[in-house]
Amino acid sequence: MGAYFDTGSLVIIIITFVLFSVALFTKGFTHDFLLEAGVFLVSIKLIRMGYANSLYIKSLENELKEIKGLLEQK
Repeated sequence: MGAYFDTGSLVIIIITFVLFSVALFTKGFTHDFLLEAGVFLVSIKLIRMGYANSLYIKSLENELKEIKGLLEQK
């Protein structure tokens, strides 16, 4: 999992999951459960979007390196 997420993202996932679990056991399966689940899912979605953006940036960097290499050859 460390290859997919940085340390900060893993810490946020763990903290969010722990808080979600605590809220689940203290509040029970009530209306608040849906709210807590929504917060948890939004956190995961934001982290996944950050990961997707980092992959995109890496691919752009590789393409720029290729272009730079081609320009230096001429």
